Amino acid sequence: LFLRSTVDVLFDFGQGFFDSLSGLVFFLLIGKFFQQKTYAYLSFERDYKSYFPLGVTRLENSPNGEIHESQIELKDVQKEDVLLIRNGELIPIDAQLLNGHGLIDYSFVTGESFPVPKKTGDKLFAGGRQQSGPIEVKVLKPLDQSYLTKLWENHIGNNPRPIFQNFTDGISKRFTFLILTIALVAFISWLFIDASQSFNVLTAVLIVACPCAIALSAPFTLGNILRIFGRKGFYLKESVIIEKLAQINHLVFDKTGTLTSNKNNLIQYDGIELTESETDLLYSSLRASNHPLSRMLYKELKKNQILTLDEFHETIGAGISAQLNNQSIKIGAHNFVFSGQQLHATPEILNTQVHISTNDIYKGFFNIKNKYRDGLESLIEELKKENYRLSLISGDNESEKDYLKTVFPNNTELKFNQKPHDKLQHIESLQKRNENVLMLGDGLNDSGALAQSNVGIVLSENINSFSPAADAILDSKALHLLPNFLKLSKRAISIIKFSLIFSLIYNLIGLGFAVTGHLAPVIAAILMPLSSISIVIFTTIATQWSSRKMLGKI
Repeated sequence: LFLRSTVDVLFDFGQGFFDSLSGLVFFLLIGKFFQQKTYAYLSFERDYKSYFPLGVTRLENSPNGEIHESQIELKDVQKEDVLLIRNGELIPIDAQLLNGHGLIDYSFVTGESFPVPKKTGDKLFAGGRQQSGPIEVKVLKPLDQSYLTKLWENHIGNNPRPIFQNFTDGISKRFTFLILTIALVAFISWLFIDASQSFNVLTAVLIVACPCAIALSAPFTLGNILRIFGRKGFYLKESVIIEKLAQINHLVFDKTGTLTSNKNNLIQYDGIELTESETDLLYSSLRASNHPLSRMLYKELKKNQILTLDEFHETIGAGISAQLNNQSIKIGAHNFVFSGQQLHATPEILNTQVHISTNDIYKGFFNIKNKYRDGLESLIEELKKENYRLSLISGDNESEKDYLKTVFPNNTELKFNQKPHDKLQHIESLQKRNENVLMLGDGLNDSGALAQSNVGIVLSENINSFSPAADAILDSKALHLLPNFLKLSKRAISIIKFSLIFSLIYNLIGLGFAVTGHLAPVIAAILMPLSSISIVIFTTIATQWSSRKMLGKI
């Protein structure tokens, strides 16, 4: 269009077809605008630096023997530096515990739900959060050599991610070659028939057979779907992800933070009913503890009278003991409550039960279970009906394996105690069996699997909070719509195919007139934007109708 129009203007043959060219480019840019405008505020390429603090507190001995605290940037931390990690702060670098009681929450790195007690001399890995008061640590490695950095850099895996062939790219290559061949043959043929018409025939063929449907149907269809997904809480990094979603046949789920909610855990008490004074003492004792289980119970218990305790002692990793007047209480692990010894039992017991005794008389225990997201069972059932293969890989223990067996189909592979590299290898093994894998996770421990999978989706309670780099971010409230998102992705590809068929019919008719010399270039230039408009209208109406049918009112 540009070359023919330029020739017409320069040699005063006519006004050219710049208006048609401008119309085509305008429609193309509108399609891209759908995507860019919707996702300008989302970041899909996040790394571990988004998770860490900008600065840390370094401890140094001054000449007079006093300890001096200074704030330095994380990038300036050196090996052998001593850092102060306050309660609730992240450990930004691999270090050794020097002073204090370590209780490290590694849930974001390993997926394990509950903190790990650490003693002086133990090694602490970057990415954990201190949960039991301030600690002093000695840096063991520079930032770029820490476990967390290696974990992040290894997220691509040993095998390259499968190369995806874009649907329209494959068609457009063949289409372009075919049209150029027809145009050249027609041009040469008309040189022998009527040389004065040969250039007009060549131009008419190229204009009327302009791949408008190929150029416009994908941007408008996928751009509109992106907009609709975004309104329903599903944010895709780019439109090509929709085509990948349409090819998925195997879904892999993480458990902690993905299938389970970080809020509203199920807490049940089993035992002898506590008296009012015992309940007040329990409530006040839990209030004084910073252990996640204590905070969880304190939040869930009915508000009671807050008392000033005579004694309070917390044994890291075991439990707490407190006394008021002549009444004592012990709260924690089974062995601790009965004998005062630290727990040497399986993680399942520590993770799910908090025992209580008052005045050395056992009362009962609180049973704490993960709260699975609403609609989980119907979600899995819907995916099963659609014949998707399913897997679950979790860094957590097997304490809820029996329940998950009732939720997932019988042939589902359930794996627990999985390290980040194990998750990545599981995805690779599925892809070697020619599976198109969708991974749904939430933490840094899932970053390798998310990046290796054909489509990696991060489930988030807050779409603007830190999450690993992925192809898409799914609002946790929209998890139940995942089967519908997959269906709509397939429907989008069908809409594109229908528009291509429409274009093929249009092109065959137009080519017949153009090759035989019965179609002037100016008429072809009028028909081309009309074809573009019809494609835009068709794809917009079709995607809107399909989305209302599958996702409800947008």
